[in-house]
Amino acid sequence: MSDYFNETHEQVRLTARKFIETHVRPYIDEWEEAGEFPREIYQKAGEAGLLGIGFPEALGGIGEGDIFMKVAASEELMRSTSGGFVASIGSLDIGLPPVAKWANKEIREQIVPPVLRGEKISALAITEPGGGSDVANIKTRAVRDGDHYIVNGSKTFITSGTRADHYTVAVRTGGEGHAGISLLLIDRDMPGFSNGNKLRKMGWWASDTAELYFEDCRVPADRLIGAENAGFIAIMSNFLAERLSLSIMAYMTAQLAYEAALDYTKQRQAFGRPVSGFQVTRHKLVDMATQIDIAREYTYRCAALMQAGKNPIKQVAMAKNFSVDVCEKVTREAVQLFGGMGYMRESVVDRLYRDAKILSIGGGTTEIMKELIAKQIRL
Repeated sequence: MSDYFNETHEQVRLTARKFIETHVRPYIDEWEEAGEFPREIYQKAGEAGLLGIGFPEALGGIGEGDIFMKVAASEELMRSTSGGFVASIGSLDIGLPPVAKWANKEIREQIVPPVLRGEKISALAITEPGGGSDVANIKTRAVRDGDHYIVNGSKTFITSGTRADHYTVAVRTGGEGHAGISLLLIDRDMPGFSNGNKLRKMGWWASDTAELYFEDCRVPADRLIGAENAGFIAIMSNFLAERLSLSIMAYMTAQLAYEAALDYTKQRQAFGRPVSGFQVTRHKLVDMATQIDIAREYTYRCAALMQAGKNPIKQVAMAKNFSVDVCEKVTREAVQLFGGMGYMRESVVDRLYRDAKILSIGGGTTEIMKELIAKQIRL
């Protein structure tokens, strides 16, 4: 284990590991095929304290500001072998922080504690059918009408989209560009809101993903998160933690694929000896292990910078891109080492290979990350 973790972090790790081994791993294949997991799992995660990590104690959270507590829990949740499960159980980590930080006191106290207990589900809604990474040009509009906003537009690719209770929604309240964006907290039962059927995806099968529709949706004005037309800043501040989380998902997906390949090549016989007995196999496994370790340690370094109060935009973008690249390479090699069995749905490396691809798209594409890095180094 890394020197970044203390005894408290390891206790959290053990709690998350027990949760996955008891409540998730025995059923994950079934949930993958179903395209979702039972809602009661949120409550079990809440009871274990896993949903409250990083949120204020006053709102029912634990470990606010302790980045490595979150890292430890996230690594163990990925032991579920399902990126979709982790994305959905963790949709509160992108949907809820703006509410906890910038919503008015009454809304914070009403919304946040039930989500952290797993009684309610929170999601973030930014991406639109006409654009994803270009956040500054969203089209969903909210017009003030007395004590309400009237919202019209749509969102797509929303994690927990079919069953979230609360959506943190990016809307346009002002003019064009980033200065005209606000965040509204919209509940699923508000008039004029509806969501579409679950979207069928290449990977992340256990995650319910959907389109959202707003047709003259009436949202009370007190559901404005932060100041009007100041939503872009909140969105950008949210991205740093999200991208760190995606980097963790990437190197852990690679780690799981590597471990599976390591075990399989020791057992699989070819030409009278284990596949691991061939030099080409050993060298592949060595390269896989090396790249995973580098991705993990650099991500830890980024987490340490965040823990110290820094704003490592460039480093986190680099960590995400590097970890995702490692993930795609390692999962591909794992499938190759499994041979025909790697192409079978019953093989865990099949799932990991499919799940890997979304990580270079979500939270800002690899290309957007490169542009962000270029700006930071003043190219």
